[in-house]
Amino acid sequence: MNNEIHFDFEAFLALASAITLVCWLVIKFKYKGEEPKQKGPLFSFFAFGHSFFPVFFIVLVVRTFVFEPFRIPSGSMMPTLLTGDFIYVNKFSYGLKMPVTHDTLIEIGQPERGDVVVFRYPPNQKDDYIKRVIGVPGDEVLYDTQRKIVYLNGQPVKQEIIGQYEGFLDGNRERSRNILKKEYLTDEGHQMLTLKGYSGPSRLTKVTVPEGHYFVMGDNRDNSADSREWGLVPERNLVGKAQFIWMHWRIPHFLEGLKRIGTKIN
Repeated sequence: MNNEIHFDFEAFLALASAITLVCWLVIKFKYKGEEPKQKGPLFSFFAFGHSFFPVFFIVLVVRTFVFEPFRIPSGSMMPTLLTGDFIYVNKFSYGLKMPVTHDTLIEIGQPERGDVVVFRYPPNQKDDYIKRVIGVPGDEVLYDTQRKIVYLNGQPVKQEIIGQYEGFLDGNRERSRNILKKEYLTDEGHQMLTLKGYSGPSRLTKVTVPEGHYFVMGDNRDNSADSREWGLVPERNLVGKAQFIWMHWRIPHFLEGLKRIGTKIN
């Protein structure tokens, strides 16, 4: 399953900001903010960059340090997030980071169990993934592929079976096999799906999470490529914490999907 949720043009924004900054400085200090009597193509280039520098810079700052919108293209986080959801991601929840290099400037907080996080996919950091944090540093995580239960530090995480899933389904999947449950990584809990007759990814089902890493899983447990398959998420790969759904666009369920706008992600 493809879990990529957006293309990253952070490097483009940084480069555009740098180039237009040079243009802004040339106009301000070489031309003293005044137009020459004879305008050549070089001046036109500098003037163009000068006018766009504030735009690129503001977008870069907001996108790097404040928030970033993402679109969900797959069902790996169903029923929490559906294909076609647009989400708001808080970029400073886990610290302020430099653009492009992603080095942490200021540490603000750490992911907690149950957080829904966006991160750069470890095997290919050009892609951004979204999953739920299951294990934090120091946790021993065991996933029982038969009972489909998470064990944290030797204790099973509480689950409740709600019944057959009645919500959106991608493609022609058989609805009767999708079982809706509630899992309590936190006191509030969150909904999740399992599939009858399928055990899901199982390469890595028992691990002690080392410092600076996180064990993550999709809420659609049997239809998610996650830490069970490709391993742990390094802290420096974290992008931010998913907060709420601000738009939904999915034909032919557009009008019904609009009801999801403003839904808090938990």
